[in-house]
Amino acid sequence: MTSIRLKYIHRFRDRTGTLRHYLRAPGAPKRVPLPGKPGSPEFMQAYTMAIAALPAKGEPGEARTVPGSLDALAVAWYRSAEFRQLGPSTQKVYRGILDRIRGKHGTKPIRLLEPRHVRGFVAEKAETPAAANHVLRIMRLIMRFAVQEGWRQDDPTRDVRRLKEKGDGIPTWSEEDIAAFEAKWPVGTRERLALALLLYTGQRRSDVVRMGRQHLRGDAIEVRQVKTGARLVIPVHPALRAALSAVREDQLTFLLTGHGKAFTPAGFAQRFKEWSAEAGVPAGRSPHGLRKAAARRLAEAGCSAHQIAAVTGHKTLAEVQRYTIAVEQEGLAKAAMARIGGGA
Repeated sequence: MTSIRLKYIHRFRDRTGTLRHYLRAPGAPKRVPLPGKPGSPEFMQAYTMAIAALPAKGEPGEARTVPGSLDALAVAWYRSAEFRQLGPSTQKVYRGILDRIRGKHGTKPIRLLEPRHVRGFVAEKAETPAAANHVLRIMRLIMRFAVQEGWRQDDPTRDVRRLKEKGDGIPTWSEEDIAAFEAKWPVGTRERLALALLLYTGQRRSDVVRMGRQHLRGDAIEVRQVKTGARLVIPVHPALRAALSAVREDQLTFLLTGHGKAFTPAGFAQRFKEWSAEAGVPAGRSPHGLRKAAARRLAEAGCSAHQIAAVTGHKTLAEVQRYTIAVEQEGLAKAAMARIGGGA
């Protein structure tokens, strides 16, 4: 017999032993009795009408927002087409940053926001310049929305400068790091498969944990990036094919936890750091560092920025050009020194 599974359905037996059903949804003022048996015409009609009568689900705390405040602007932005077109992971990151600002300043009038206030938001994260610049980016996005929607006439973030970021951000895995990991985890292990998926597809952890046999297309693997929505078809490298050969035929998702479930991106990142530490790889090496290593290898092989972007899926060439420029500089410097007998 087919089981009917519907949201918000509760059931109980009354004093006579009759099984009764009703709908009880979060935010609904009362429960709604549903006649007949689940799946019957009268049951489904009553259920449909009850669902349609539920209050619309708004943003958390929306009813308590002060009109014209940063909170109210954030709620409007979250509902906008501009925000809803962002990938789920990007939305989550943006919400996290903006909601932390709202926690301190959410009730303040958006019309009174000045550049000095924005600088203050940024200065709160000055010890981590990359995080501070993320705050500025979110404030610029929401202020642009405010101007477009008539909340303000000007953009108070326009003249606020980004903080200078030291170093190159997340460390790129070196060839020595990769060799140490491979020496510890041979082909056939889950750990080696994880490294191969990251290194030979150049994708983010959020994409790697979703990969499975359903994404293989002959000699290529198809990726629909979680962050950007971009569709990529990447040839399967021989080293990746060797690692995949150890995966069971009936295993749809390549990487599984010890309990046989798919990893979450955060859970995978933590486990991968543990595997790296066991292999003696320096602290700070992350899955994203292997994405950067993939781009570095492509650059060292003479690939153009456009060719690298075709693998990594970067929307702009600014990031991948950093790899090509660095590699070109090293090669040109060697050639220059060789001309005066100072190089090999």
